[in-house]
Amino acid sequence: MTRTMTGGCQCGRIRYTARIDKPDAYLCHCRMCQRATGGVSIAFAQSKAAAIGWTREPDWFASSPIARRPFCSACGTPLGFQYLDSDNIDLTVGSFDEPGFFEPKHHFGAESLHEAWIDTTALPRYRTEQYKPIVDRWMTEVGKLPD
Repeated sequence: MTRTMTGGCQCGRIRYTARIDKPDAYLCHCRMCQRATGGVSIAFAQSKAAAIGWTREPDWFASSPIARRPFCSACGTPLGFQYLDSDNIDLTVGSFDEPGFFEPKHHFGAESLHEAWIDTTALPRYRTEQYKPIVDRWMTEVGKLPD
C-alpha cells in the first residue's frame, strides 16, 4: 500500500512529497543523531531516495565520512539521514505533515539509549493551550495558537 505523503521544514522553505510503502518507523538513539538534533532520539521513516520529490533541494550536511543529512539552513529543521552508498533515505517523522501515520517498530543505536526517556507515561501532561503565558504570547503576536 504505497501512500504519497507531504512534509517539510518549519519555515516552509523546503517541502517534499514522498512515496511511503509502509507506516514503519524507528527511533534512533545514536550519538550522531543526538548531536544532530539536540534530542535524546529522533524518529525516522525510510523511503527510496528516488521516491522523494523536493520542491526545493534541501541543504546537506556531511555528518560523517559515510552519511549526510538534509536540513533547512533558514530555520534549521533536520529533515533526514542518508548513507552515501544507499538508494534509501530516512526522513524525520516530525517533518511529515501527518506524522501520526507512522508506527514505531524498533530502536536503533541502543548503546546510547537514555532509558529514562523511553517510558514517560507516569509523567504529568500539559497541553499548550492550558499554559497561559504561551497562550498570551501567541494571542498578542498573531491572534491565535499555532496549528
